Amino acid sequence: MSIRKSIFVVDDDSSMREGMKRLLSKHGFNAILFESGAELLSYADFGAAFCIVLDIDLKGESGIALRRYLADNGCVLPVIYITGNDSEANRAAAIGSGCIAYLIKPFTASSLIEPIQKVSAAA
Repeated sequence: MSIRKSIFVVDDDSSMREGMKRLLSKHGFNAILFESGAELLSYADFGAAFCIVLDIDLKGESGIALRRYLADNGCVLPVIYITGNDSEANRAAAIGSGCIAYLIKPFTASSLIEPIQKVSAAA
């Protein structure tokens, strides 16, 4: 397994995090789970990941603002946004911040795995 085979999953819903971890594991990926943006930012090894799955709404935090902060600080990992609160404003902001996919909960397994496999192949 490649050293950059990990995917960071940031979601404040523990059942979503665990479900994505099981799904990703089934497809050969290691998921490193984070409950909040602050937890992700305190993690030291961003080089261990090749992709971030990021919830847009994180208990008062904005996943989109977190993505922009990461990019402004040199972390340009591809991002897949997930949200249970789809809107034109969220979609436009997500696309504007740079993402490889925008998924609305509940989403299919293949809609998550396909963009991850594409990024993994290019990593």
